[in-house]
Amino acid sequence: ISEKVVPWTFLKFPYLKSVGWKGLVDGKDSGIYTVAPLARLNVASGMATPTAQEAYEKYFATMSPDGSPVHSRGATHWARLIELMQAAETVQLLANDPEITSPDVRNVVSETPTEGVGTVEAPRGTLTHHYWTDDNGVITRVNLIVGTTNNYGPIAMSVDKAARSLISKGTVVTEGLLDRIEMGFRAYDPCFGCATHTMPGQMPMVVTIRDKDGNALKELRRD
Repeated sequence: ISEKVVPWTFLKFPYLKSVGWKGLVDGKDSGIYTVAPLARLNVASGMATPTAQEAYEKYFATMSPDGSPVHSRGATHWARLIELMQAAETVQLLANDPEITSPDVRNVVSETPTEGVGTVEAPRGTLTHHYWTDDNGVITRVNLIVGTTNNYGPIAMSVDKAARSLISKGTVVTEGLLDRIEMGFRAYDPCFGCATHTMPGQMPMVVTIRDKDGNALKELRRD
């Protein structure tokens, strides 16, 4: 994975090095990818617990009877519920696992690390943390690719598609339109504080309507 820097956003766009950066385009030739529940179910052969497996089978029977990947962004909410069901069943099993309830919970570090990389799946998506330290074990450099960063390209494209489908010549732009455009990225469960490494405590939203020449016609704001 590599990351593309562009001048108009604080986030970087991750893409597959083997494919290369082709811009904000989808399709099989695009280097952009997605993570989180919808992506995980698309590559899973099934679920690890019985009730979640039943839900998984119903999901694909409804959304994709031929078993092909599901690309409907709204299906993310359904996929997330199936994962939650598996998590609930797994918690019940782990609560009775003697290793989980053992008091031996920490391995003492025997040497000072200088560099480390870890990748793990989280509800919001894949997390990759890369740390560098000095001789005292103090962190000197960090690179984080979090779930929202991984999904940033698809988020941008979903918002673009939503806006194009909802706004045309003569459209009356209302507050409700903002809500419908927001639905385009809410399914990704974004955390822009995590992705940009800033914590403003709010999520302002601005929609600027432009004509074909790029001239601003109207602006809606939600601060």
